[in-house]
Amino acid sequence: MKKRVHFASILLLTCTAFPAIADIVMGVFPRRPISVTHKAFTPLAEKLEKELGEKVQLVIAKDFKSFWAGVKSKKYDLVHYNQYHYLISKKLGYQVIAANEEFGNKVIAGSLSVRKDSGIKTVADLKGKTILFGGGKKAMGSYIAPTAILKKAGLEAGKDYTVKFAKNPPSAVIGVFNKAADAAGSGNVILQIKGVKAKVDVSQMTILAESESFVHLPWAVKSDMNADKVKKIQATMASLKGTADGDAILKSAKVTNFQVVTDGDFAKVREITKFAIGEDL
Repeated sequence: MKKRVHFASILLLTCTAFPAIADIVMGVFPRRPISVTHKAFTPLAEKLEKELGEKVQLVIAKDFKSFWAGVKSKKYDLVHYNQYHYLISKKLGYQVIAANEEFGNKVIAGSLSVRKDSGIKTVADLKGKTILFGGGKKAMGSYIAPTAILKKAGLEAGKDYTVKFAKNPPSAVIGVFNKAADAAGSGNVILQIKGVKAKVDVSQMTILAESESFVHLPWAVKSDMNADKVKKIQATMASLKGTADGDAILKSAKVTNFQVVTDGDFAKVREITKFAIGEDL
């Protein structure tokens, strides 16, 4: 006698074998370690999910290469990345809606930091030295802006100094503290970050020079996203400050607020990028 197969059982097994597809995929670049980043932005993802009434899946790439592959393939509906990433992704179909405010600042700058006992007192002293940049050549605050500082001082990569890369900005500073390089390229708030303070004695480090300031790290959405949904995401993020749950979300994300921005706020980013690496975006 043949056994009867119940369709309902098959359907149940199929549904439990594969997770539900998220309505909104939220991607965050690997500025910090994966576990730290995931913990930091989970409350924001949950808040957006509640306000939008749609599933929000938080995705943290293992490295910058994997993250950028996700941007290029338009895997992310809502994405958090650096300023240079935004300029490139605008041509891929993304539009900026917000930017971080960190440590009370709406702008940030690139910087070069060194050990206080290194004997390096000026940018010119970096001639013949090794500079460890955080991230890679797409890192605005920790590569492009610091490169602009060096270029203004008349120093050329490969000719006047050796370029090396760390996994991320904190790793660059930690590497310099441990004497793996002479200077670190990173954002100018790097020595204030708890993760860095936990691993190095920041009192033994100093910011050698800073670039011109520019708008902070942006958030963008796919340009074909429903306009009402875009406005709701933007409004939710911009209204968090000053509310009990909102302040907790901001604290978790390690920001003091989210500010509404437009493409016009990236004029200085474009200027620095063109000067440092010759790209007119």
